[in-house]
Amino acid sequence: MTVGRTSLIGLDREALKCALAAAGVPAKSLTMRVNQLWNWIYVHGARDFASMTNLAKDFRSVLEDNFTLARPDIVTAQVSEDGTRKWLLKTGQGIEFETVYIPESDRGTLCVSSQVGCTLNCRFCHTGTQKLVRNLNPDEILGQLLVAKDALDDWPSTAPGRKVTNIVMMGMGEPLYNFDNVKSALAIVMDGDALALSKRRVTLSTAGVVPR
Repeated sequence: MTVGRTSLIGLDREALKCALAAAGVPAKSLTMRVNQLWNWIYVHGARDFASMTNLAKDFRSVLEDNFTLARPDIVTAQVSEDGTRKWLLKTGQGIEFETVYIPESDRGTLCVSSQVGCTLNCRFCHTGTQKLVRNLNPDEILGQLLVAKDALDDWPSTAPGRKVTNIVMMGMGEPLYNFDNVKSALAIVMDGDALALSKRRVTLSTAGVVPR
């Protein structure tokens, strides 16, 4: 991940507008700029600002100086014979987490992590043997989906159809112990102008945290 610049991934529209305003973008153009960036990030899967060819060069320069679209770094990527893929991702020293893509005949499911480590001790889960390091931020949660879509060439502007059709919050960690960040990330996943997955195709799995 890029250090010293703010990630635009995971910011909702209002937070994105505030970030642009703080970088000196004129108030009268903020709504337009937010809509343009939203489309580039979540529909086209832009990985850098230079590729945003319908934006003025001076605006792209402001973006480059202040912000980043960096995904988590890929430590390892594994592909099994049945097409299942697993990525070990990293966003900082000791901040490593996994995401898994499972293709089936009628769907493609991405299993997403919400924490690095876990405080629970579910017998069936290896993560329970690891200490909790910290919660993942919205950009790190969404970054798992972006990494998978990049690897699968699963962007509407480059490939027809949809390879990632379902999201399950069943990776590392207990999602309801990171409720606010998970909620923010999934709001963008289900936004019709962003990643546009139906809420019926998004599943949050919990070990039974109360009162969530």
